[in-house]
Amino acid sequence: MQKLIKLLTEKTALKQEHIANILKLLGEGATIPFIARYRKEMSGGASDEVLRDFELIYESSKKLLERKEEISRLIEQRATLSEAIKKSIEEADTLRVLEDIYRPYKEKKNSRAQSAIDSGLTPLADALGNAKLSLAEFYILAKNFIKGEIKSVEEAVKGAQDILAERYADMPREREFIYGAMMRFGSLEIKKGKEFDEKGVFANFADKSEKVAYIPSHRYLGVMRGVKEKQLSVKITIDVESIEKNIREYKIPRNASSSKELLFEAYKDGLKRLLLPSIEREVHAELKIKADMGAINVFGKNLNQLLMTPPVANRVMLGVDPAFVSGCKLAVIDENGNYLKHDVIYPTAPKNDYNTSKTKVLSLVKNYNITAVAIGNGTASRETQEFFARLNKEENINLAYTVVSEAGASVYSASKLAQDEYPNLDVTIRGAISIAQRLRDPMATLVKIDPKSLGIGQYQHDVDQKLLEKKLGDVTGDLVNRIGVDINSASTSLLAFVAGIGEKIAKNIIAFRDENGNFRAKDELLKVKGLGKKAYEQAAGFIRIKNGKNSFDNSGIHPESYGVAKKLDGLELEKIDIKSKALELEVGEETLKDIIKELLKPGFDPREDLPPIPFKNDITDIKMLKEGSFVSGVVRNIADFGAFVDIGLKNDGFIHISKMSQKRIKHPLEVLSLNQYLPQIEVVSIELEKGKVGLSLVGGV
Repeated sequence: MQKLIKLLTEKTALKQEHIANILKLLGEGATIPFIARYRKEMSGGASDEVLRDFELIYESSKKLLERKEEISRLIEQRATLSEAIKKSIEEADTLRVLEDIYRPYKEKKNSRAQSAIDSGLTPLADALGNAKLSLAEFYILAKNFIKGEIKSVEEAVKGAQDILAERYADMPREREFIYGAMMRFGSLEIKKGKEFDEKGVFANFADKSEKVAYIPSHRYLGVMRGVKEKQLSVKITIDVESIEKNIREYKIPRNASSSKELLFEAYKDGLKRLLLPSIEREVHAELKIKADMGAINVFGKNLNQLLMTPPVANRVMLGVDPAFVSGCKLAVIDENGNYLKHDVIYPTAPKNDYNTSKTKVLSLVKNYNITAVAIGNGTASRETQEFFARLNKEENINLAYTVVSEAGASVYSASKLAQDEYPNLDVTIRGAISIAQRLRDPMATLVKIDPKSLGIGQYQHDVDQKLLEKKLGDVTGDLVNRIGVDINSASTSLLAFVAGIGEKIAKNIIAFRDENGNFRAKDELLKVKGLGKKAYEQAAGFIRIKNGKNSFDNSGIHPESYGVAKKLDGLELEKIDIKSKALELEVGEETLKDIIKELLKPGFDPREDLPPIPFKNDITDIKMLKEGSFVSGVVRNIADFGAFVDIGLKNDGFIHISKMSQKRIKHPLEVLSLNQYLPQIEVVSIELEKGKVGLSLVGGV
């Protein structure tokens, strides 16, 4: 354990004492949201994001130490574990370096070198490696090895060279040197593949060269997708001539005789046939990991911002799932998100039934007092917006609407969860309900949908799916716990993300609620099947109970701190001296600060501080746009290279990263966030045929 703590101290910014505490808490079954929120004194105030990073480093460090022990044991079984090798193993800081140390000791079946070794050519290879014999003397020596599978001098010499080629390719120092050279100075040469399409999406990638050290993660993923689809081919190149020169100068013994040319040819073969291809695979693996993590982090930040979108409260809403032939499906939900009514209208082609559609919508608006409309952004969205804009203008009703991403709505509507929630409704109506509910409470609705179906991020299908799934689960869980969950209205999907609960216990909570009515106090959770004291400890602080027996139950104060909270009752909280009061109440200073914060803002939702969702009652026409004009819009997706913005057109406008700020930025997330409203964006390019609009914030506000 001490080795692990020492390694984690070197790899993280956390103090050794806090690392030991965190490992102890994790070992006891504590969750990261719980540690981040309720064990700040033990963790040094590490945030959930810092703890998630720590968790990844912890897992990789544990694997590294375990592999070090395993490799030491394996080498000791097959050879002498010298002090030099022991030191190399101890100092190895990555699995790649560690595996390179072990490589010479690995059994290599079916290799040319192993066949030569099995034929007894090791002594001949040793003689060639010393290079003290003249060429003639070496060939005379080689005659002694003509036996068994070896039929000639040439075969004996070639076998000896194969052994030396593999020895060279297995040398840890040579591998590290070539790896470093390829990472720093290598070039990714991108060529046309067997199935290259001159007009396809990869047309701009071909016949280009990218420096390995500088290729952006999103571009690497794009290139490798092209390779997978046989549209592109890729090779990493470096200056091989300088490496060969280095071999001549430093790998060939200075007192070498005329047989040194055979030795050089052996090392050269080892370089080109074994070492370079092997290192190229390692570099690709490293680039893939880097690109995956970059894309996954962008995806995670997008998801965080999407789920943090403020709820639209106190409005009866109309959800609209647009379509042409099958019509626009309508669903009405009340202020609490409960389904009320559905209908279908045909305001778009081919029927273009404006009058009947108008009558139905006005009737729903009047009967249910609808004040907001959520329109899905899929097929016929543009035409449906035109219908509502016309309705507003002609009827003078100012029915505010906004466009909502419907990504994942169809996935949800066909799921078992949706069937259980709305068993008597058609899948298309469930989709309209989902569109309305994701406007009313994005987090509560979107947790029901696989994050990979939400249409955010970049290249989500090309990255490591296990890492992506973990990241998205972590982001969702941390956010759900940061905001808190109303135990009496939450769905199974939402409750499953509460620390310590999970899907099985979440279902048991719903069953208990259905049978016994609303929870009146947090400690009633202990009556739920499968929810023991440990799960209660982890979950209780993140649960909210409105109008319960104890006012503290609608706050983020953990029940273990209710005693402290009561002692603060009646005090002027803003004037409390934290240090002295913490000593008096025998509580940590950070914990006391959090308790006071909750008492000052009971039931506070951090999403309340964010800008509200913008609504509109008119529409933008691409034909009316001109370069240099200004529009407003909402950020729908963010990638490494730019952001896609809904400006009221069929297709989103695009802001390239170079058009986002007068200052140089490394990533769009430095200046933009998902669902951010941009009041003034300059139009810098228009492609009418493709429906594309280029935008800029450099001249906007």
